[in-house]
This record gives sequence, C-alpha cells and structure tokens, in this order.
Amino acid sequence: MDTDKTFATRLVDWHRRHGRHDLPWQHRCDGVPDPYRVWLSEIMLQQTQVDTVIPYYARFLARFPDLAALAAAPVDEVLTLWSGLGYYARARNLHKAAQAVADFHGGNFPSRAEAIARLPGIGRSTAAAIAAFAFGERAAILDGNVKRVLCRAFGVAGFPGQRAVEARLWALAESLLPPTDVGTYIQAQMDLGATVCRRSRPACARCPLADSCVARREDRIAELPAARPRKAVPQRRVRVAVIHAAGRVLLEQRPPAGIWGGLLALPEIPDSEPDAGRWLQTRFALAPRASLQLAPLNHAFTHFRLEITPIRFDVEDAGRSVAEAGHRWLALADLDAAGLPTPVRRILDALASAA
Repeated sequence: MDTDKTFATRLVDWHRRHGRHDLPWQHRCDGVPDPYRVWLSEIMLQQTQVDTVIPYYARFLARFPDLAALAAAPVDEVLTLWSGLGYYARARNLHKAAQAVADFHGGNFPSRAEAIARLPGIGRSTAAAIAAFAFGERAAILDGNVKRVLCRAFGVAGFPGQRAVEARLWALAESLLPPTDVGTYIQAQMDLGATVCRRSRPACARCPLADSCVARREDRIAELPAARPRKAVPQRRVRVAVIHAAGRVLLEQRPPAGIWGGLLALPEIPDSEPDAGRWLQTRFALAPRASLQLAPLNHAFTHFRLEITPIRFDVEDAGRSVAEAGHRWLALADLDAAGLPTPVRRILDALASAA
C-alpha cells in the first residue's frame, strides 16, 4: 500500500459515505465544534461502547451544560451521574480537569494536544483526538480501534501494548496523517475499527482497505493484532454488610483514590473478623434483630475478579443514629440519586424489590 497517498484518502472517502455522522457529540454549535462536548465524549468513550455512553452523555450535559457548570459542581454529584459507567477515576479526573481549565486557562479549553495532555486523566491519544476534532490540529491518535486497523492493514505483529510494538504503531500513525481533513480522517479510523474491522467477525468485504490489507492477504486476520499475553487473573473475596433499618441502609464513602473512589459502598467486613455479627456490634454498636447471608455475586475489574458476599443485618431504626465520619443512611427509595458502584446497586435493588 502506498502509505503516503492512498490510505488516508480511502478512509476519508469511505467515511463520507459510510461513517457515523449523527453521534450526539458530533453536533456543532453555530457550525463550530464545542471542545467541552468533544472532551466529555472522548473521556466517556475510553474503554466503553458508544451505545453505553450515549444516555450517560445526555444526562451529563443536561446537568452540566458547559465546563463552568462542571467545574463548580461537587465531585459527589459528578460521581453520582457517572454511577454505572465504570472506571470511576475518569469521573474524578474529568472534574479535576474542568477545575484546572477554569483556574489556569481562564475557562477556555486548551487548543493544542500538548497542552491538553497535561490535564488530569488525558493521555497522548485522547489529547490528540480532542485537538483534531475540536481545533483541527494535525495529530495522530492510537486508540484500540486504530491499533487494530493498523496492525491488520500493515501486518504489524506483537501485542500492541508492548513498548516496541506501540512505538512502531505511533510512528506509522503519524506517517499516515493527511495534510487536511484530519478530524474526518481520525473519525474514519475510529469508525472503521468499530463497525467494519471489528475484533471478531470483521466485515472485510465492506472494508475500503481490503485489496491491500496484509492480514487479509496472508490469512492472519484472527491473529492480528496479537492478544495480550495471558496472566492468571487473581480472584479476591470480600464480605459486605447490608445494614438495614426501616427502609434505609448504612453506606460508607470510599476513599477518593482506589476502587470505587469517592462512591458510596457497603461497609466491608474484615477477613480477620469471622463473626460478622460481633463485628457489627463492635464497629457500629448495633445489635441485629436478624441476619442472613445472601447469594454471592461476581464483579470483574481490569486486573482481578471480585466475589462479593453480602450479609444482611436488620437492625432497630434507632441504628440510624450512627454518626461515624464517612457514613450515611440512604433510603432505598433514593437509590437512583446516589453514586453507587454497579454491584452495590444490584444488591440494593434486590433488597428494595424484596422490601
């Protein structure tokens, strides 16, 4: 393939006929891209499918229509709206970045990829995408879809997460940039990877690169890009207390960093305490009227799997007097308005349904 002349041209021509043009964040204000909306969509789309993102994006914009509104909001409210979307560090960094733009950039989103990449939660590829879409900067990206397209089109072997392979892909991505229509070209790469050059069952017959694709010519589509080297995924287990009193549950706020940072979660029962009822009395001075171990549920994180065993404790309504810092009682009727991790929401939704 003549990498300098035909690759970008084919993709741009294909995108004009077959690409995605009506995604909510592609709508322009007075004919000009809104950097805030572009940035918000790019953060939400990290490791998350478009169909999942769209309703969250709409709710987020309804509450935070611009960067100033986001920067001024409490982080708890940001996390509540993010609840269920996963990878919660994205929400915390989104809030920090909005405040950084308000404090150090006069409320104006930086226009160059180099400056954008210095904001919290934004890496090289995301910064380039924002700069290309919002400001027309000639910058290459290298997200998962683009890596897959390049590995197959040019026969790049090896796992794309390995340093040497990634360096080769960055060099290739930069060499392929067209002189104009960069935003369209970047979107075309994303769309081709998402809708045609899919991880499984790619639609090669519809691909504008089919006649020159190395993977197709050499029958290596299934092996490119190479899979992540397999490692044993650790399995962790935790018991959580579902402390219930008169239609309310006791929740604790997670530390700002780490798993479910800043969200409300069920208190964890330490492994060192085999008697959960005694732990409840020692920790919260609550004596349960009844207790019941519920069915465990599993939740997958990026680097480990977690088995969660809920233990329900029914306590007297007077238990709501617990005033330990970082804890609060939440009415089961108010679950929708709370920032809860997905497995915690599943546990409490089941409790509310049974109440």
